[in-house]
Amino acid sequence: MAFVTGGAAGIGLATARAFAAAGAAVVLADRDPEAAATEAARLITEGRRALGVACDVSDETSVNEAVTQAVRSFGSLDVAFNNAGIHVMSTETADVETADYDRLMAVNLRGVFLTMRAELRQMRQQGAGAVVNCSSQSGLVGIPGLSAYTASKHGVIGLTKAAALEYAPRGIRINAVCPGTTETPLVAGLLEHEPGRLDAVIGDIPLGRMGRPQEIAAAVLWLCSPAASFMVGQIVTPDGGYTAR
Repeated sequence: MAFVTGGAAGIGLATARAFAAAGAAVVLADRDPEAAATEAARLITEGRRALGVACDVSDETSVNEAVTQAVRSFGSLDVAFNNAGIHVMSTETADVETADYDRLMAVNLRGVFLTMRAELRQMRQQGAGAVVNCSSQSGLVGIPGLSAYTASKHGVIGLTKAAALEYAPRGIRINAVCPGTTETPLVAGLLEHEPGRLDAVIGDIPLGRMGRPQEIAAAVLWLCSPAASFMVGQIVTPDGGYTAR
């Protein structure tokens, strides 16, 4: 079974659909349970095995209940993609609201910790599994105006590497992806409030376009597959060349 947070839209949904197409039972965990249920039902009508569950990754109880429900439904937890995250408008560091900083950390970093911890408790019992955490190109470089977001995504990389070293000897592989700017509802919403920013964003990407959710999903599936069996604590960066400078 594949467990995907933020599974009802964007990169999470694309990845859930890719796992399903590869033959896995998929649990779409999302803070919008109706959207998760709708997308799971769509997969079921296509002949896939799927379940939508409510999950607020910043809430420990919600996370534990979602993982428990997933395992109860499908019997094991083979792979997990901890994708759920939030963004904020670009803001000079001196003007960042404490509430915005706290929310970013709660979802983007604490959320990855809580979900990975719950998943590892199950995988540790099984003696096998693969986890991919979603960081960002902002987890590798500094981006002006995004100091709090950047800090949260750098934290995901450190968390990934430390946990990967702990669990590799137990047959559990943990890696991360650092997507570049991708065509998702989240990004569309941000760009809508910053007219003219789209050209600047694309201008910073050597490939000359934003990424597609399916391209990030392909990287996640590879990291979870036997083809990546020697990948441990690694950071895969589908970003169109942004961080290659």
